[in-house]
Amino acid sequence: MRLSTRIALAVGLSVPLLVLASGWLLLRLVGDDLRAHQNSQLRARATVVAKNTKAYLEVAGTDRPVMERARQRRLVNSARDVGIRLDAPGGTISAGPRPDPFPALPRNAPKPVTVTSGDTDWLVLSLRVGDARNGTTPNLWLFSPDTAEEQLALVRQRVVFGALLAAPLAGATTWAIAARAVLPLRRLQRRAGGLDPRTSAVRLEHTPTRIGEVDDLAYTLQTVLARYDEQVERTGEALATARAFAATASHELRTPLMSMRTNIDILADHPGLDPADRAEVVDDLGREHARLLGLLVMLRALAQGDLVEADAFASLDLTEVVDASVSDLRRTHPDAEVSVRATPGLLVHGWEEGLRSAVDNLLANARTHGRATDGTAHIEVALRHSGDPGRPLAVLTVDDHGPGIPPERREEVFQRFRRGPDSPGSGLGLTLVAQQIALHRGRITVLDRPDGRPGTRFEVRLPVTGVRDVERTLPLLRRDWLTGRHPLPARSGTPDRTDPRVTRVAPQGRGELRDRPRRSRG
Repeated sequence: MRLSTRIALAVGLSVPLLVLASGWLLLRLVGDDLRAHQNSQLRARATVVAKNTKAYLEVAGTDRPVMERARQRRLVNSARDVGIRLDAPGGTISAGPRPDPFPALPRNAPKPVTVTSGDTDWLVLSLRVGDARNGTTPNLWLFSPDTAEEQLALVRQRVVFGALLAAPLAGATTWAIAARAVLPLRRLQRRAGGLDPRTSAVRLEHTPTRIGEVDDLAYTLQTVLARYDEQVERTGEALATARAFAATASHELRTPLMSMRTNIDILADHPGLDPADRAEVVDDLGREHARLLGLLVMLRALAQGDLVEADAFASLDLTEVVDASVSDLRRTHPDAEVSVRATPGLLVHGWEEGLRSAVDNLLANARTHGRATDGTAHIEVALRHSGDPGRPLAVLTVDDHGPGIPPERREEVFQRFRRGPDSPGSGLGLTLVAQQIALHRGRITVLDRPDGRPGTRFEVRLPVTGVRDVERTLPLLRRDWLTGRHPLPARSGTPDRTDPRVTRVAPQGRGELRDRPRRSRG
């Protein structure tokens, strides 16, 4: 049933009920007014009749017959449209309309009372007039037909007729008005009814109608469809990530597993192997196992970054994250010399686990590939505020004393599984760093050391929030680092174009320039 029909039926039923209820109240009020008016008229007439009755009784039974007849005639004439009955010592005097058959009359009724004679109600008023004679006190009754009920019956008929007439008229009028009022809703229904998010990418287009309910419903439908699209996309990304994880893991794990299988066969087939050779094989097994474990950890971290949701982000102190990473590096690798200069209280809106993983991998990369010629890993970490009031940034730099990265190879730094021949890593450490920086709306660049000495600087810039509560949103970037479809591993910002140490390239299929750091190690 249409909404307009429902409204018409509701109004068509409610209006007669309201008319009947109003009519019932009207009948009560009109009935009370009519009876009050009749009573007041009867009492007013009783005052005049009682006065003439007393005058008549003064001369009744005396030797003044002329005066007696004159006053009796005046008494009868004063009654006019009411009936009277007077029980006097000389007999009974009746005039005007009166009940037939005659009912029992009250002896003393100074206020009008109702008596019934046949099918007719009468108002009766009884008064004692004159003095008692021969042991009898004269009594005067006044009669008036109760016409209030007849008038009320007429009003009752009018009310019922009005209710019966109001039902179809109210229903038809309301249906016409409601049908026009719900036109925007019907148009919205027609537009929304043709949408099928499973087969078409067409979405609801709505022009505000200035009808709050319709506009709110359209906004709700648009929100639901947008969330549906988002969930479908996220589901597709999750499936692609799962497939990529399985494919990548099976491909990348094949080599270390086959190497480990070979070493295990050597140990099993040659029980009398020379101790030195056996130790070399066991060491090789340990290295392959560590590489295998590291590869699984990195793949898992990349998958988490591709699938992280907005509610995992919160306002956090980047200084605390850097201090925790440095402390962990000093604890696990006491041979590394790490110096830190950090500005406290730099708040960023981020995923703590992801930022911690990014800083850990930057430090691990500097410790592994940034050793000086004497073999010592010297690492300088600095965290400062950019000082730009228009767009405040937290600037994190990690400097090492290694051989440096040639400019022509810096664009490869963040690509997956790019490792040097002597690299013990998985080739995913800096890929994970680039993923997390892009996810946090930052940028990362590879530079030469600013002091001109051999080595490499990784510079990370992240937006500073400055508040504890910020909007929970994720950057509108394709998060497909694990699947390998991401066109630029570090495409989340534009470096200083005047800095000659930064390489700028144009991504394929895009007309804008973006940063792409270069790489020589993984």
